[in-house]
Amino acid sequence: MKPSKPVILTGVRANNNIHIGNYFGAILPIINMSKRRSDEYDINLFIPDLHSFTTPIDHSKLYDSILNNARVYTAAGLPLDNSSIHLYRQSRISAHSELAWILDCFTGFGEMSRMTQFKDKGSKGDASVGLFNYPVLMAADILLYGATYVPVGDDQTQHLEFTRDIAERMNRKFGDLFIVPKPVIQQHQFFGKDQGLRIKDLVNPAKKMSKSDESGKGIIFLSDDPKSAHKKIMSATTDSISKVQYDKENQPGISNLLEILTLVRQDAGREVTLEQTANEYFGMDRYGDFKRIVADEVAEFLENFQNRLAAVDERAIEEKLASSEKDMNVVANETLYRVQKAVGLRK
Repeated sequence: MKPSKPVILTGVRANNNIHIGNYFGAILPIINMSKRRSDEYDINLFIPDLHSFTTPIDHSKLYDSILNNARVYTAAGLPLDNSSIHLYRQSRISAHSELAWILDCFTGFGEMSRMTQFKDKGSKGDASVGLFNYPVLMAADILLYGATYVPVGDDQTQHLEFTRDIAERMNRKFGDLFIVPKPVIQQHQFFGKDQGLRIKDLVNPAKKMSKSDESGKGIIFLSDDPKSAHKKIMSATTDSISKVQYDKENQPGISNLLEILTLVRQDAGREVTLEQTANEYFGMDRYGDFKRIVADEVAEFLENFQNRLAAVDERAIEEKLASSEKDMNVVANETLYRVQKAVGLRK
């Protein structure tokens, strides 16, 4: 069974604490891209649950976190009835792990040691072997399905280039085994407007919103009580200029709030651009009044989203997962068998 169309592969790590930075920066762009491009491409929207514990987590919550990803996708508008969009769990296709092991044996220790993300995360404490060779599993995720396009952020570009390197290395040694995904520059050109904005931390707008903020004051989670989120916006860091304008270098806090306001308005169905939002509030000199506007609309967004999340059809999600996982096992196992033959494991 071969994909009927070229493949776009994407996914967001299973995480119960999904915040609005994840939602607007990754999940919603993925859903919109999937709907827009599914006529021309097969969309492999996978839940990378095996990646979920490359760093420490609460394992008692992992299973629900995995399903919560599927719920959030659905609440964000994923059309479960679209046969060109495949929603599946990485761990339910064993070929991911099997191909990763084979690729491990053709990967240099030095290659993995140079990975920036490993060096950054590993320097903060004890790093697991899983974190070390995570890029190899990511390569298997991509190569099993012959994915041509994989939307990646700046922190993943090195891993995508490794995927290209290991695919080309295996092809040179064993013949035409893998489709090599496009290089990073072509990925960015292809996805373009499908890339989401990077929402910044409310307390420290110099860094992106991240669950690593232990205080939680700079993050708005999708599960936050709307009133709590309202207070976080009202306490957001601004500046002493006392003039609302979009200037990311000199006024990162205000600029971040303008971006958030634009995004929640777009989610509510309003056709508004960041430029229009910035122009609407340009020159406003009472930051408290401006923050209240943003806080009110963020609270409304959360209330609406949480209502959509509560209304998702759990049975439809389970049926979609089961159907996609059946189909993806066929595709992945064909690729794995071809590789096993090439390396001498099968005849």
